[in-house]
Amino acid sequence: MTFFSGFGFCCEKALFREYLEEGEFVVAGFSYGAQKALKEVLSRLEEGRRVERLQLLSPAYFDHLPKALKVREIENFMRNPDLYMRLFYRKAAYPYTGDVAPFTRRPELSQLKELLFFQWKGEELERLREAGVVLEVYIGSLDKIVPPQRVAEFFKAYGTLYQIEGVGHLLR
Repeated sequence: MTFFSGFGFCCEKALFREYLEEGEFVVAGFSYGAQKALKEVLSRLEEGRRVERLQLLSPAYFDHLPKALKVREIENFMRNPDLYMRLFYRKAAYPYTGDVAPFTRRPELSQLKELLFFQWKGEELERLREAGVVLEVYIGSLDKIVPPQRVAEFFKAYGTLYQIEGVGHLLR
């Protein structure tokens, strides 16, 4: 399995063991990593390589946000990256009370920009289905990073959606 980490995270795959399927032809990603995972699968398909399953864990979905709000997020990060990330980790972890510090790393500004301005395209997800790739999307009902209902509305047409009650962005 190929796994892509979320914004400001590393080695967090262990947090998602109960959801992830191991296998040579499985690609998965958490949050920002879900965007990277989709790009990877599309690239593999263009190269004629086999992909059986794409697992998106709390996919970073910000298509609905106005540009001004995205720019403000970037400005806040640039003004005080440490404070920004402290608040981000608190929201990402909610309601989980375990220690996420072992899974964190300092992100780059370019990653935040890429994360916020990424556009999910229905035609790309449809291409996965046409290629026989199984799409699974996992979202927590208490997510404070992405809006669970908007994520559900967008992704339900393209694969299997698992809305997990009582958990947040980390699916805990």
